[in-house]
Amino acid sequence: MTSATATAPGRVNLIGEHTDYNGGRCLPFAIPLATTATVTVRDDAALVVEGSGDADATGYVAGVVWALREAGWDVPGLDVAVTTDLPIGGGLSSSAALECSVAVAIAGLLGQPLDRPGRRRIAEACRRAETEHVGAPTGGMDQLASMLGSAGGALLLDFADPAAPRVSDVPLPLAAAGLRILVTDSGVRHVLADGDGGYAQRRRECAAGDVRRLRHVATEDARVGSAVAAIAAGDWPGLGLLMTASHVSLREDFEVSLPQLDAAVDAAIGSGALGARLTGGGFGGCTIALVPETGVAAVRAAIDDAYGAAGWEAPAHRVVLPAVGARLIAAPA
Repeated sequence: MTSATATAPGRVNLIGEHTDYNGGRCLPFAIPLATTATVTVRDDAALVVEGSGDADATGYVAGVVWALREAGWDVPGLDVAVTTDLPIGGGLSSSAALECSVAVAIAGLLGQPLDRPGRRRIAEACRRAETEHVGAPTGGMDQLASMLGSAGGALLLDFADPAAPRVSDVPLPLAAAGLRILVTDSGVRHVLADGDGGYAQRRRECAAGDVRRLRHVATEDARVGSAVAAIAAGDWPGLGLLMTASHVSLREDFEVSLPQLDAAVDAAIGSGALGARLTGGGFGGCTIALVPETGVAAVRAAIDDAYGAAGWEAPAHRVVLPAVGARLIAAPA
């Protein structure tokens, strides 16, 4: 049997939420949590998907196959086996990781290039799979982060031209600065493919010129620029303040936060984090906190205490630093 295996990471968005589909900037980085896909050529034209823990996985994989064929790839029938350690619907881009792992594995099967231009083409195919085939109105940040991420760095993505977003590497020396990103999973799940859900509603409101929604977009875009400058200057407290301001804007102007997310942010800041915010589309998912390495345990404990006091189930925590993007693990000999 002819097969190939690839892995693709999820992402954390450091700052710049709901800006990609509004022509703005964002600053994501790939994380060590990832999805791995093995694709095996079948004797017929069928597509069979196993694993992942996501009931919608087949739709995403079928979307990738469709988009790659639309791009001119001769994709055969496939068995696709998927494993992941990403929380599904947790705001860490599990869907993009699934899409990109499958696409890179198929690239390995077909001998398609995985240089930077090739990776950008794959990211665009995966974006089309999610938006046009699955129906989740995402903006392209997630796929680019999964495909182009690098250890020790973030990506400055500028969607002023949505058809050709500008990508710049931004060194993010968190470890050298004695800092970590603490990801807290609220346990509340969102579904971006729900056409009547909050995410799609926010997109419609932005397109209609809603003043409060667009105020968030404008101020968030400015915060991204300030965050890049703060990182370059090693101004980590300044970066933290920008992250917290981003959360306030997402809560007040964009209205995509929830009590569980607010509680995690408040507890993190109150226990020593330099800054914190929700990450991802909102309406559930995860928060991130910029925390001195020596203070991670105290911040985790404070968040757990806040959840316990509210009667909520304890959240899951993960400490992350920037990781490499999608890569081929095994290809046909």
